[in-house]
Amino acid sequence: MRGIDPASFGVREEARLVEGRMLRFGTNEVVVGRAAARNYVGLRVGSDIKAGQNSWTVVGMFESRGSVAETEIWCDARFLQGAYRRGNTFQSVRARLESPATYGQFKDWLTTNPQLNVSVRPELEYYMAQSVTLTRLIRSVGFAIAALMGIGAVFGAILTMYTAVATRSREIATLRALGFDTVSVLVSILGESLVLGAIGGAIGGAAAYLGFNGHETSTMNFQTFSQVAFAFRVTPRLLGLGLVYALTMGLIGGLLPAVRAARLPIPAALREL
Repeated sequence: MRGIDPASFGVREEARLVEGRMLRFGTNEVVVGRAAARNYVGLRVGSDIKAGQNSWTVVGMFESRGSVAETEIWCDARFLQGAYRRGNTFQSVRARLESPATYGQFKDWLTTNPQLNVSVRPELEYYMAQSVTLTRLIRSVGFAIAALMGIGAVFGAILTMYTAVATRSREIATLRALGFDTVSVLVSILGESLVLGAIGGAIGGAAAYLGFNGHETSTMNFQTFSQVAFAFRVTPRLLGLGLVYALTMGLIGGLLPAVRAARLPIPAALREL
């Protein structure tokens, strides 16, 4: 639950109301993030919730491009201070600078003020520190699954190319008898494996983009015991990286079959004609 003032929507320009209306400051009204409303019971527009010493009325719902702000409930900061007996204190304050170049000057102005005891950090750095454990868990699970799938893809490529070499042993032997050297055969088999890897990578990239780009979800951050919403972004860089991995797996999977095809005994293969 976050206390705001009338300037908050100017600071968070990406936030916009999608249902209901904006809260009236000086009252016990709240607006809730879309992810919070999706994951918690009783946060629909028109419902009442109990928090602190107050009862709050939900009058609107907002979205924020899938950012962590969508897991929050916004209310009048002064009312929130009174509900939790915080006096005139603030736990955190978000400021929007005119440009990134003024961050150093702004930080020095606050940290050198003897009347204040504050820590100034960019919002991205702040949330990264708040979600180190969650990020490590997601990456560990993701890399483990990707590694297992990659190993399976390599073995699949090996079996596919071994089958291709076995069914075309006579054609390969004929080419060798016509004067094609081992390097030519090796390159042709590897080229075919790379093409198959590129096709698989393109299909996988298209499926990932269509299925997950912009998909929003949320999970519990066990480091802060709060709900965190995030959206998947399948960027061109990730698509390119996935294609490189697909080509690498195709190359590894086609290497042994290509060596076998290059070493195929010509007389034994030609006797199968």
